[in-house]
Amino acid sequence: MPELLSAPLVVEFPFTRSLGPVQSAFLTGLRERTVLGVRTEDGRVLVPPVEYDPVTAEEIRDLVEVGSCGTVTTWAWNPAPRRGQPLTQPFAWVLVRLDGADTSLLHALDAPGPEAVRTGMRVRVRWAGERTGAITDIACFEPYDGEPEAHGAEHSGQFDNAVTGIVAPARLDYVYSPGRAQTAHIAALADHRTVGERCPSCHKVYVPPRGACPTCGVATTDRVEVGPRGTVTTYCIVNIKAKNLDIEVPYVYAHIALDGADLALHGRIAGMPYDQVRMGLRVEPVWKPGGRHPDHYRPTGEPDADYDTYKELL
Repeated sequence: MPELLSAPLVVEFPFTRSLGPVQSAFLTGLRERTVLGVRTEDGRVLVPPVEYDPVTAEEIRDLVEVGSCGTVTTWAWNPAPRRGQPLTQPFAWVLVRLDGADTSLLHALDAPGPEAVRTGMRVRVRWAGERTGAITDIACFEPYDGEPEAHGAEHSGQFDNAVTGIVAPARLDYVYSPGRAQTAHIAALADHRTVGERCPSCHKVYVPPRGACPTCGVATTDRVEVGPRGTVTTYCIVNIKAKNLDIEVPYVYAHIALDGADLALHGRIAGMPYDQVRMGLRVEPVWKPGGRHPDHYRPTGEPDADYDTYKELL
């Protein structure tokens, strides 16, 4: 049994969204060192502001300027900040009810240690030196023992050069372990072999193996070598170049049912014009020197497979 594998993986993409009038005013206000909330019909002031009352679902637009000072309602110490967090040194995550607000805002508190943080302590906003109209315009909160600032005045929400949209990068860092079944599959690929597992109940062969049959729910332990040739069951033409992927567009990405397998896997089709790829095309893997998986699949020159031989794998 080969040693179980694991590897750090990152899922990352930019999330772009437009802003309605309330969120636009809130973020533009931060750029101008002004914190805005929204007043509901029952008189509560919500910070951060929302466009619809969370109780009645009614649209709300009445903006109110609140103070930049407030009170910690609860907190948790963060001894090891991660990439992209507000501060690089240890800090406290705090919920702060700003003066004039009825809800709390989550942000970082710059404090020398957890012994310096307590529920009920007074804090104030530390503004970022350069502000662009984002929640990061609040660099963090800091302890404060001065007088409360004026608050409660109605605000039009009108600013010059209002922020109307944001791009928020989303990122997930995690460690992935493929488990027993896929570790054996990956180890076989290093020898240019494709190995799946057979269900002892329905006898279907799954490639890549999952460790259990998704139909019967029983463990799959019998290993079966499949392929190397297979049949294109369906495909798409890729016209947008992916970041860090050195493949010229357009190219074809296909589901390929390897001979002897009951599950189609993914693979790139090359070695022929992209507009000649078709369902039923017979293909075989092409390996690059030192590659741990097929670089792509190419036509074998065989006649196309009959539709009835792969229709259940679409």
